[in-house]
Order: sequence, then structure tokens, then C-alpha cells
Amino acid sequence: MKNIKPIELGIAGDGVVYRNLEPAVLVEKALQRGEGVLSDKGALVVKTGKYTGRSPKDKFFVDTPSIHDEIAWGSVNVPIEKEKYESIKSKMLAYLQNKELFVFDGFAGADKKYTKRFRIVNEVAAQNLFIHQLLIRPTKEELESFEPDFTIVVAPGFKCVPEVDGTNSEAAILVNLEGREVFIAGSQYSGEIKKSVFTIMNYVLPKMGVLSMHCSANIGDDGESAVFFGLSGTGKTTLSADPNRKLIGDDEHGWSDDSVFNIEGGCYAKCINLSEESEPEIFRAVRFGSELENVILDEETRVPDYNDGSITENTRAGYPIEFIPNAAIPGVGKQAKTVIFLTADAFGVLPPISRLDNDAAMYHFVSGYTSKLAGTERGITEPQTTFSTCFGAPFFPLDPSVYAEMLGKKVKENNARVFLINTGWSGGPYGVGSRIKLRYTRAMVTAALNGDLDKVEYKHNDLFNVDVPTSCPNVPSEILDPKSTWADKAAYDKTAKGLAEKFVANFKKYDKMPANIVNAGPKG
Repeated sequence: MKNIKPIELGIAGDGVVYRNLEPAVLVEKALQRGEGVLSDKGALVVKTGKYTGRSPKDKFFVDTPSIHDEIAWGSVNVPIEKEKYESIKSKMLAYLQNKELFVFDGFAGADKKYTKRFRIVNEVAAQNLFIHQLLIRPTKEELESFEPDFTIVVAPGFKCVPEVDGTNSEAAILVNLEGREVFIAGSQYSGEIKKSVFTIMNYVLPKMGVLSMHCSANIGDDGESAVFFGLSGTGKTTLSADPNRKLIGDDEHGWSDDSVFNIEGGCYAKCINLSEESEPEIFRAVRFGSELENVILDEETRVPDYNDGSITENTRAGYPIEFIPNAAIPGVGKQAKTVIFLTADAFGVLPPISRLDNDAAMYHFVSGYTSKLAGTERGITEPQTTFSTCFGAPFFPLDPSVYAEMLGKKVKENNARVFLINTGWSGGPYGVGSRIKLRYTRAMVTAALNGDLDKVEYKHNDLFNVDVPTSCPNVPSEILDPKSTWADKAAYDKTAKGLAEKFVANFKKYDKMPANIVNAGPKG
């Protein structure tokens, strides 16, 4: 594919701009430029420096008249004046003059009725490889007439000056919805690029009548989809990579009137403690063409030590979805008949699996409870309780009710079964109990998808106001009752009541929520 001139990107100077280089060439460029090394299997291994996770306090939306009344402004969606934005943009473009740059032109949205075209401009070849593998890759014919709907410019080497630029640090993620562009400064963590695309799609898709979702999704033999909601670290990627089902995608999807479709063309898996035994599909996807972030290698053999979190617990592997053997290509499935909410409860008191009726489903979707795990964001060194609306508040610019109402409508229209699955702790809180075994969680998911849990008895948990199955194939019955796994029953009661009270306190901010949904939550 022919290169383009810097001026076409609004950049002065005589730098070379490479467009849509193949992965092998990008790997060569990254190695030549000293950006990384190869693992024993040929994956490009890079270190991202100071920023090893997303930096949510450094993300801003440009406040312009055309979008001002649409954005749910607050501590998540923070405004920046257009004048400040234009100043930073101008300095970033000047910084990129005469540099070797890498452009990827690709698609977001596997259902062609809803596809948007993205142009990503990188000063780092390794990041261009990352986004090449994470978005949907156009054909040569599609590239000939490619005109971007949105442009993202990424310059980790450019550092903001907070006192001058009005930012919170040297890093900034500046989303200009009106101008259809994003500028990312100061951070080499590639997740910022991926989530900037997602943020834009979460603004665009609802306007097209599509529910955008922070979830993974897969397809059964009958063609019906299942979606798995959850924040980073709760198991979306792991649990959706099921050898008995086709993977639509591991993180970002749209749910239209006739499909569930992947927004991306790749996967971005957490790989701390990754092993071939527990997660064979992901383990084998880490090969030439993949990128590993902040993973430690043996100096002699170049074998990754996935158990080493000395740089960060948020070690990552990025790879094209084709590296998963049972991936659905293109990433489009039928309507979802099973919806699963994943949470990693660090208190160790939520049932490992519970069934939700429609009202409870809306309650837990709006609540979005989990414990943020170490490394997924800057400053998170141990699990922290969080409520993230729609299981992804940092990425949703519109009012939460927009997404919640759309989900409720989809669940009702498709008569979908909804389950809340705790992939967190059992037998005590973090530091005392242990993480629920993956094989048990997989068995619960399989039972939910196969309809096995439609045939068992349930016991109502009065405190959390959910129905808990008394049995599940291939899962010890005592595991299903979280209290029975605690040695100190009084401590369980106290801890569980404390978490229920957190749910109630959090939900008070949704003061316009109907009573039937409010009453479907825990009883703190």
C-alpha cells in the first residue's frame, strides 16, 4: 500500500509516513527502532514505561455546543475547553513534524450496516502493530477508496505541561466528538487507543439504534449468541474463549435488531498467570504477529514468565481474532439468548452464580459492581470496590439510562436468560479466601448456556435478593452457597451486609429509576 504525505495528516515537514504496513514489516520496524524484542514464539514484547494501564483521570471530552447537551458530564466524562484542546493539538502536530510515522486505516463494527472507518496515526511502530491487529483489517480494494470517519493521533513522546495545557498530568486523552478526532499524548499503553475507538462507537451506535456493550460474546451450534458483561479482569476474554463455541469477540460489541456483532477484529487479553492448561486458546495465540505488553522474558530462552507481575499485574497480549481457532469470521451472530454479568467480588460474599429476573438484570447492569483488579488502571495495586455503570462507565459518554433502557428492551424482546456470576473470591475476602477455581466458573457458564440451570431448584438469597441454584453440573454444591465456604460465619454475615449496604448507597444516585428496579436489588 502506497505511503501518504505528512501534509495529508495535517503535519508539516518531510517525515516518512507508512500506511497499512503488514505485521511482519511493522515487527521489523519496531525491532530496528529498539521498541521491543521477540519472545521464543515470535511475539513482539514491549514495555510501556510509566503507563501500564489506562489513565482515566487524564481523559477529557472537548466541550463544544453541538455535543454539550448530549454528554453525561461528571467525574468520568470531564470537559476541556476547545481552546485548550486546539493548543495541545497544534503542539502535538508540530512535535510530529519530520518523524517517521505509521498509519493504520481500518474498520470498527463487523456488521457492515454499522461499520465506521478509523485512521490511527502512531509515532511508535509497535503501537501501530497493536491497532492493526485489534481493529478490522480492510482489503486492498477497500483501502483504495478509504476515507476516515474518525482519526486518532497517538504521540507517547509528547508530554503535556499541566500548568499550561490544563491537563492533570503529562498524559492526555482528548476526545473531540464534533471534530471526529482523538489526540493521545504521553502514554504508550496501547489500551488507550483501543478504548478511544470504543468510546466513539458508544457515542455513535445508540444513535443508529444499536446497543453498544462492554462485553465478550460467542455463538453456540444453534447460531444464537451469548454476551458476557464485565470490567477488565473479571474473565470476559477467558470465559468467552470456549472451545465448544465460536468466539465473536472478547471485549466490545453491538446488539442490533438482527445481530450481535464484534466492534473489533482482535483480542486484548490479560495474561498474568496465563498457562496453556487453563487458557489454551489464548496461550497459543501469543505468537508471531502478536504483541505482549510488560511481560517479563527469560533473558536466555526468551520464554515469557506469565507469573511475573513485577512491572504490572496488567500484563497484556494483543492478537488478531483469527489466532483463536474457533473464532467467528466475520464477527457476527444471531440475537443473544443468554446474558451473563461477571463480577470479581473481593469480599468473597456474592454467590458464584445466581439467576436474575428482568428487574434484577436492570439493577445489576446499572450498578456494574466489581472489584477493580491490580494494574488495570494507574494507582490500583490491590482490589478496590467499584460500581461502574453498564460495566464500563469510563467508556460511555451518553447518560447511563440510554444504554440501560436499550438492554432492558433487548432482554425482554429476546426472552433472554440473565445470570450474575462471581469470578472473585470464596471462603473469605481477598487476602484470606481464594479465587474461585476457573474450572468451576467454566462449568457454571456451560450450564447457563446449555439450559441446564433451567431444570434445577433455586434458593432465594434474601440479602442480595437473587435466586441461587442448589446444584450445578460439575460444581460441588457447597461452593454455590458462599457462606458455607467461610470458616467464620459471623464474619461472613457482617461482610455480606456491608457489601449489600454499598449496593444500596450507590443506587441512590439513580433517583429517577423506577421502584420495581430499585426494589430488585440487595437489601442493605
